[in-house]
Amino acid sequence: MPAITADTLTLPRVAVPDPAVVGRRPVRSVTTAPSGFEGEGFPVRRAFAGVPQSALDPFIHMDQMGEIEYAPGEPKGTPWHPHRGFETVTYILDGIFEHQDSNGGGGTITDGDTQWMTAGSGLLHIEKPPEHLVVSGGLFHGVQLWVNLPRAHKFHLPRYQDIRGRQAALLASADGGALLRVIAGELDGHAGPGVTFTPITMVHATVSPGARLEVPWNPGFNALAYVLAGQGFAGEERRPVRKGQLVVFGQGGAITVAADTAQPQAEPNLEVLLLGGQPIREPVVHYGPFVMNTRAEIVQAMEDYQAGRLGVVPAERVPHADGPVPGEE
Repeated sequence: MPAITADTLTLPRVAVPDPAVVGRRPVRSVTTAPSGFEGEGFPVRRAFAGVPQSALDPFIHMDQMGEIEYAPGEPKGTPWHPHRGFETVTYILDGIFEHQDSNGGGGTITDGDTQWMTAGSGLLHIEKPPEHLVVSGGLFHGVQLWVNLPRAHKFHLPRYQDIRGRQAALLASADGGALLRVIAGELDGHAGPGVTFTPITMVHATVSPGARLEVPWNPGFNALAYVLAGQGFAGEERRPVRKGQLVVFGQGGAITVAADTAQPQAEPNLEVLLLGGQPIREPVVHYGPFVMNTRAEIVQAMEDYQAGRLGVVPAERVPHADGPVPGEE
């Protein structure tokens, strides 16, 4: 499942925090993501469903996309759609996805890559599998996270960050039983490549059967753990968790997850996405693809979209049967 792997014995180790000094975070809740469909019909798990926004801040929304083996002709994406007021983070574990926007940005992300798109003031966007994957079919699995922007940055110019899997900072737990990929923010002084307006930490951890992972966590951040695969426990309370469940931790300076000694046959390890960020603590009005501070700003975003002020869909180049497109000779 994880595209980026390494020998944990050769990696820098994350020190076990002293619980007497930092305090371990208790488990506040464990929720199960309901299943649904997105875009043109690809399956998703709604990771944050049923969790209050106050516990998620600065995060807005997250889908676990797919983990599906498509037959030829089945791969699906999204149609063109607008965004304003937040950032989308697309992390691909298996498969290939192509992105394009109305500003001319975009690219291709594949196994272990992340695309960080700051929608900011607004744009039109499309996500789809490449044509060769549609023809051949194949495995697709990823995560898309929405990170809120503070009021001061909601109208920042759109930008992209293409983060290749090999750029993530690779770390090991203190005993070598877990591999950690730091995508954004920092963990125990080790920084990931993602640059964010709101301070956050995003880590993909692979925990071996029977291993326990305890890491320091910024006391000023919230703390979430989403189980991508496998089963195990969260917190000192050893709350049982499994694939498709989200753990919300309380206050403290360290978080703990552990893998069950017996894992599902198709999922040999506990795969967990660790998320935390500095709460923005501003009003949030979320309507479809817009995340703003007031209802009036949502209405304005809709009017701007309808008026074409968020951009226009680029015309697709269609070659002439009898020669090149005029102007391209």
